[in-house]
Amino acid sequence: MTTELTTQTSRGLALQSFADAMKFGETVANSEFAPKDFKGKPASCMLAIQCGAEVGLAPLQALQSIAVINGRPTIWGDAALALVQSSPVCEYIREYFEGEGKTLTAVCEAKRRGYPAPTVVRFSVADAEKAGLLGKSGPWSQYRDRMLQLRARGFALRNAFADALRGLITAEEAQDYPVTQTPAPVVVTQPEPAAPQPTKAAAKEATEADMQKAKKAINATRDLGKLADFLATVNERYESGYYSAPQADELRNLIDVAMEMRNGQEVTA
Repeated sequence: MTTELTTQTSRGLALQSFADAMKFGETVANSEFAPKDFKGKPASCMLAIQCGAEVGLAPLQALQSIAVINGRPTIWGDAALALVQSSPVCEYIREYFEGEGKTLTAVCEAKRRGYPAPTVVRFSVADAEKAGLLGKSGPWSQYRDRMLQLRARGFALRNAFADALRGLITAEEAQDYPVTQTPAPVVVTQPEPAAPQPTKAAAKEATEADMQKAKKAINATRDLGKLADFLATVNERYESGYYSAPQADELRNLIDVAMEMRNGQEVTA
């Protein structure tokens, strides 16, 4: 695997290797120049720099222009426009509005050199309403016209200059995509039959034996689902008085360590 990395630009600092990018990412992550989502995250800074380098952005430009939305790298609309306008195949970009009120429509014309006609995209108030964007808190309520303009721009630039943007969509568009969360599976378990109440001495002996059995079971598995079940059982038995607070804490700490080990194995797998 090569460690070479170039920013594809003669302006500003040129990073020539993976080590250069990582060191620069560490410097930025701990500075006031780091955007909120990159603050204290040198690895994310380095990957943003690499993503920007692939479309021709200098390191600091990349950090200011690349955003990760729902785990996907995106580019802010103004940076996308700048990249396209600097491309030798771009003849012109025109943006304007048509209509007013509910018929207001943002228009973007993107003309690629050598093509007979520009790519024209319109995005109207009606389109925004149909997409469920109007009335959303944030930019769509405060800067509706600007958001219409950015949506038309994003579609037009991607259609006409996919080679310049390399598959990046605008961050403004990505922010409007709904985030779907996969519901956790419902596990139905049969309740255990009630056991006869032991005497006080027998209860203490049974609890100590159960502690050893529980520790052995926890140490024997690294399955996150089973560990979560163990934790729920410990909490239930503590609330019922079966485990004392020190015993419950001991088992919880053991489960936490097992979960951390399992998470570490998944990351390095």
